[in-house]
Amino acid sequence: MTLSITSSMSKKALWIAPFSAAMLMLAGCNDSSAPAENAEADTATEAPMNIKIATESSYKPFSYTDADGKLIGYEIELVDALCAQMKAKCEVISQDWDGLIPGLNAQKFDAAIAGMSITPERKEVVDFSDPYFHSGIILIGKKGDDISIDSLKGQPIASQRSTVASQYLQDEHADADIKLYDTQDNAYLDLTSGRARAMMSDKVTGIDWLKTDAGKDYEVKGEEISTNDDAMGIAFRKGDPLIAKFNTALAELKDNGTYDQITGSYFGTSSTAAAQKASVTDGVDEVIVVEEDAPAEAATN
Repeated sequence: MTLSITSSMSKKALWIAPFSAAMLMLAGCNDSSAPAENAEADTATEAPMNIKIATESSYKPFSYTDADGKLIGYEIELVDALCAQMKAKCEVISQDWDGLIPGLNAQKFDAAIAGMSITPERKEVVDFSDPYFHSGIILIGKKGDDISIDSLKGQPIASQRSTVASQYLQDEHADADIKLYDTQDNAYLDLTSGRARAMMSDKVTGIDWLKTDAGKDYEVKGEEISTNDDAMGIAFRKGDPLIAKFNTALAELKDNGTYDQITGSYFGTSSTAAAQKASVTDGVDEVIVVEEDAPAEAATN
């Protein structure tokens, strides 16, 4: 009897051993695959970044509204492409120019793109992305008027407040009767009404206005003025990790041709290097073609 029990137990043990080993192997396989499956599930269900971006909607052709009030323009298309590249969900809102940096630092939105030049003063309170465009400034006056950059003393000269153009006037021509406005459009209105004799403006926006019916009787006076603050960037709060994400997306858009496609559709050039070098003749841009290996320079308010 004892031998029978021992024999039976031995047979049972022999049967259980391989079964237990097989179960351990299966468990091991299941454990090793679980993290991968969970990681794939997490990636698939990961919510996209939600980013709120502010712009000023009266800075044609960079950002402005159409007849239906929809935001359109070069910067709007650029933002759309950047957000698609990052797989981010972005909302673009209109904000008064004077409220862009205060609103950004008050966390009303996450970024601001509005033809904003990268200046030392602004860099003290916000950080910027890599530049995406360069542009100088110009003096606009009525055709036939002999006003020039050297004869502004005592003359009523219009410009948008807190821009590189207005800062240039205040620094270099403080003896002029400088009139500052909250928007470019209001500055144009005073120019055409005669309340201002000339206007200092960003080159790209000024040239665009000269092509309209309102600007047909006006022209560029003298040469384009270049400052040390010609580069435009997207503004962020200090130290925001979003800056690196936008810079990476911008570089990728330049590599895959999307950046040049968007820029070319607005400025007729394959890169902003050409846009920067475009000459001004009677208020019309003459496009200068850039060789394929020319570096794409980045666009100024």
